[in-house]
Amino acid sequence: MTRARSTTLIWVERMLWIAAAVIGSWTLFVVAQNFYYGRLPIPDGRLAQASRRLPGESGGDAVATSGSVARRAEPGAWVARLEAPTVELKATVLEGSDDRTLRRAAGHIEYTPLPGERGNIGIAGHRDTTFYPVRKLKTGDRLTLTTASHVFEYEVHDTWIVEPEDIQVLDPTTRPALTLVTCYPFNFVGNAPKRFIVRGELISERPR
Repeated sequence: MTRARSTTLIWVERMLWIAAAVIGSWTLFVVAQNFYYGRLPIPDGRLAQASRRLPGESGGDAVATSGSVARRAEPGAWVARLEAPTVELKATVLEGSDDRTLRRAAGHIEYTPLPGERGNIGIAGHRDTTFYPVRKLKTGDRLTLTTASHVFEYEVHDTWIVEPEDIQVLDPTTRPALTLVTCYPFNFVGNAPKRFIVRGELISERPR
């Protein structure tokens, strides 16, 4: 082996180690960020527009449709704590479904009702971080949405797979409902082409 080839191999090895370190550091950052936001404390006690595309892994899709009220929560504001004990899901819900919000936590989908309002509340999350346990949810499982003032309990009524353009899953419902949105397939490499939907119906609510 010539000296020049040996030097090249050394540099290639160093570059691979640097790349591995960068990827590892970014992965640790994402995991730590989700851990932090997923465990934000619930504050002490004291919207129906939808996007033309369901929230996913790329931003800039939110285009409002007609017939709704204006946004009432600041982007990134704490909204609720979402839990599903049967699949060990514990997630903080922040306002907004843009990339920045979904990298940190689950996101309340803009222009759907806020917790405590009647209608169909939409919450999105990334399939490989915050909403990783969602893949295991099934009919009959319980979902709990806790705000600063109330606890809302839902029962999973159905799950299905849709195209990103199928925004009717966020349409108003006759009964109080909670709709979870994440990307599908779960093990897809890159931006997944479809959306996995979980629909829960309200079965109880109580003050905290």
